[in-house]
Amino acid sequence: MTQEQNKIYDVVIIGGGLAGLALSIQLAKADYNVALFEKEKYPFHKVCGEYISFENWNFLEELGLPLSDWSLPVIKHLTISAPNGNFIQNDLPLGGFGISRYKIDAALANIARLSGVEVFEENKVSDVAFENQMFSVQSSSFSCKAKIVCGSFGKRSNLDIKWKRNFTLKKNDKLNNYIGVKYHVQTNFPSNEIALHNFKNGYCGISQIEENKYCLCYLTNAENLRISNNSIAEMEKNILRVNPFLEKIFSSSEFLFAEPVIISQISFEKKTKIENHILMLGDAAGMITPLCGNGMSMALHASKIACKHIDSFLKQNTSRHEMEQDYTDEWNRFFSKRLLAGRIIQRFFGDNFLSNFLIRTIKPFPKFVSYLIRQTHGTPY
Repeated sequence: MTQEQNKIYDVVIIGGGLAGLALSIQLAKADYNVALFEKEKYPFHKVCGEYISFENWNFLEELGLPLSDWSLPVIKHLTISAPNGNFIQNDLPLGGFGISRYKIDAALANIARLSGVEVFEENKVSDVAFENQMFSVQSSSFSCKAKIVCGSFGKRSNLDIKWKRNFTLKKNDKLNNYIGVKYHVQTNFPSNEIALHNFKNGYCGISQIEENKYCLCYLTNAENLRISNNSIAEMEKNILRVNPFLEKIFSSSEFLFAEPVIISQISFEKKTKIENHILMLGDAAGMITPLCGNGMSMALHASKIACKHIDSFLKQNTSRHEMEQDYTDEWNRFFSKRLLAGRIIQRFFGDNFLSNFLIRTIKPFPKFVSYLIRQTHGTPY
């Protein structure tokens, strides 16, 4: 029996993405005993647009990230194109910066370790049981116990399936059967701009990250891949590159990955914030459509919300039920309108006729474009 198997943690966090890492650092700095399980080994790439709104800058620096020293690209301008090449351009009301998940996740993991978090890499959690106000956590290496467990395991995990969470049981439709594909490229593109280029049943974003590299990431439905003989290259050639902007990007860029990073079965269905008394954060709690560019912001902000309510419970100021309800209510207050706006906007983009029509219609009204952007973004917290 390992030492960890005898251990009772204040908090166990499943998943070492932005939400899980940020939460672990905050709790460790508050002198709680925290374990974080991550199935991969840092650093690693993951499907993500790699654009973070400036609403998170101060919070990330408070966690210990030296953002000001990293010379990251500042992104203040947005271009959106329809499949036919028609486009609109607009300033981003708040703006953001580009950074790869490869860099930021590994840096946060290092801060977590230095803060006292026990980070268990290459360690997949297979089961969690709740009994007598205590959790039993089983991973690929050992089991342990915890007073609180948080789920920050991304868009879809083995635990989602095991627990039969509602979104995993839905029939395939326009909200729950997407694939995401990401590359890093070197190309000739403005460093202060993020672009979203629509194609049939999908859209592709590009923006600069560190070291003069660019993140090229797109989302499309599984049907596009099926009719392309399950070939990513064929799908890109025959569907994405119909958009003249994407044709130029794909034909003139140097692709830095041997193979793209791919994730499937992405769902934008509503998700519960509490599952079997486990607090959900990040994409495990709900995904905003990537065209809104705000998933990482929501993950980070949710970690701060969760930390406050977990701290109150561990100090015995609130009951478990109150903690769960308060967290759910505050999460919904900050994010539910963003998710709704994202789902509505998503229905216009990726459809040839609707996206062409929308861009043509709103092009003369830049203030309305700014309004739409604000509906999916928050303010510094």
